Amino acid sequence: MLFFRRICEKQGIRHPDDFLVKYREAAAQLGCEKADVPAPKTIEAWIYEGRKPQRVFRPVLVEMFGYSIDDLWSEITEEVTPPFVPLTDTSPAALHADIGMSLSEMKRTGAMAVRRSKDFLLGVDRDRVGDDTLGLLDDEVLRLVIEYPRVPLSLIWSNLLETHDQVFRLLDGGRVRPSQLRDLYFKGAVLSFLVAKGFNDMEDPHQAMTMTRVASACARDAEHRGLIALTDGLKSLIAYWADRPADAYHYACQGAETAANLNGTVGLWLLGLKARAAAVLGDDETVRMANEQAADRRERVVADDLDSLGGLFTYAEEKQLYYKVESDALLGHGSAQLVAQAEEAVKGFSNPNSPNWAFGDLAGAQCDLALIHLHGGSLDGAAEAIRPVLNLPASHRNNGIVVSAMRVRNALAQTPAQTALVAQDLSAEIETFQVSRPALPGR
Repeated sequence: MLFFRRICEKQGIRHPDDFLVKYREAAAQLGCEKADVPAPKTIEAWIYEGRKPQRVFRPVLVEMFGYSIDDLWSEITEEVTPPFVPLTDTSPAALHADIGMSLSEMKRTGAMAVRRSKDFLLGVDRDRVGDDTLGLLDDEVLRLVIEYPRVPLSLIWSNLLETHDQVFRLLDGGRVRPSQLRDLYFKGAVLSFLVAKGFNDMEDPHQAMTMTRVASACARDAEHRGLIALTDGLKSLIAYWADRPADAYHYACQGAETAANLNGTVGLWLLGLKARAAAVLGDDETVRMANEQAADRRERVVADDLDSLGGLFTYAEEKQLYYKVESDALLGHGSAQLVAQAEEAVKGFSNPNSPNWAFGDLAGAQCDLALIHLHGGSLDGAAEAIRPVLNLPASHRNNGIVVSAMRVRNALAQTPAQTALVAQDLSAEIETFQVSRPALPGR
């Protein structure tokens, strides 16, 4: 059995209601009164099925039980007492002990000191921007780029807006040397891209498109063709999720033309966007040609400065396969060969430790696999494929994931098995899924 289950039993926790009382107390102790709350079936899966919790729940669980997640989810025997050492600064038994400041409090007060120092550094040079300031912004931009596809938007949104504001205050302050301008405009384009993507994830396409135009203007001032093409790609993506496939196709073609002679992966992303938009429009031949062209260009990719950023600024092979599968799924294909490709796309995002892992891409690939199973007549396969998506906590249910899930629901309504109990239950659960995301900013 898991050590987690034993410690729950020892504390008399056998029902989700008992668990949630202690969970909320631990969240309050961390100062996270608005932390994500697991669903009862999720709690039961932790205790009785051994399912490991998603990252969003782990800090509260560590605070709640006083052990690391790895220790809590370690297999133990009934007879042997595990040799795990409690984390004294988070152990419930130590919360009221006179041992000084807790780790969470130390981190909170330390973070305040870092923020004060950062504000000082950003304003210390009255006449010009120093190299240390630019280095600080480099670190922040890179961190935000890496974290964006890996964590809920609510965890980084305020920091993203703060860093975005800092860059534009420097650009607006007249303290920048000519040699620094291009670098700051590059940072402004990258951060505006992320903010625009955030608005898209919050289902606000108007604000998303406006901020994308800001990113595009910065990219042009930075004289960076790759970033210019990338912003056209973001316009295509926003239109795609807003159910404007003709606009999505137009922007993808526009960006693909700009990126035609670039060696990085941005050109491949634009071809993938073109294929997806064409699929919604029912243009099978364009889908085939765009995907073939992208596959051919993959062999000749030379990573550039955007690829070195990672995150949303590179188009990894895993993502290329996911886009290819999605375009075929949108055309209504459901062959055994496509099922295998869809399973490979899901597998490509199965390791959270992979540098190219993104929870949104994983959920999208799982929804595509469900669609393809439905097109092939496998209702059970579809239900199994989409299950992990429906188990996502509210904080992860961004616009793209919700739209992808609703595509599965719409396909369920068209399947011959739509009257089956499994189909009806799954359809109802997806309908609930789209409105249950209170932790998403702006909802």
